[in-house]
Amino acid sequence: MSKNIRIADLSGFDITEHLEDDQAIAEYLSIVMEENDPAALAQAIGTAARAA
Repeated sequence: MSKNIRIADLSGFDITEHLEDDQAIAEYLSIVMEENDPAALAQAIGTAARAA
């Protein structure tokens, strides 16, 4: 049985270091939207804004 790990639950990891272009940001936001968690999406939008 596999367990899903939410990006927001990872400590010590800064995703903005890996969001190097618009394609990476779009893929990141798509993955977060699949979680169907409005709070995670709001955080991801802020993260994407910092990365841009």
